[in-house]
Amino acid sequence: MTDLVSKIRDARNFFEKIVAVIPGFKGYVERSNRRDADKLLRTTVASRYEEQWSRISELQRQLVAQGQIESLDDLEASVMKLRALVDRVRHAAYGYSGFFDAVKVNEAELDTLYQYDSTLLDKVTQISSAVDNVASSIGGEGLPAAVRNLTALAQECIDLFEHRGEVILASG
Repeated sequence: MTDLVSKIRDARNFFEKIVAVIPGFKGYVERSNRRDADKLLRTTVASRYEEQWSRISELQRQLVAQGQIESLDDLEASVMKLRALVDRVRHAAYGYSGFFDAVKVNEAELDTLYQYDSTLLDKVTQISSAVDNVASSIGGEGLPAAVRNLTALAQECIDLFEHRGEVILASG
């Protein structure tokens, strides 16, 4: 998390480094860097979940090819949840508000947002394992349980992202 902020901070050009010395402007630049870091982190999170969404879509094609149509509806629930999550993460408000915006997000709240985003990034591993489990269960009796587990994990991720939004709303 702090590595992301550090990379963006280090990438500032010479002009930004000079202007950062101006009283009051340094805090603005730091918030701007945090906003860029937040956007970069969320873009990464969305991309990782989109990879899993694509994997599940491929599993759906396999189920159709093998004639296991009865499992498609249940698997579709997880597909829809992950697609909704990707869209929400990708298009969420940045973890920073401009000077005249109605909602202000302070540094501590930004750190909390980063924690949520970081946790979401970590949960991709659990989703990936659940997708692996679904793939290995195709054709077997454990498929319904594997699909239920994947759908439950996808819902946990949506819930986690919804709690992230509460941080922004609470700061207003």
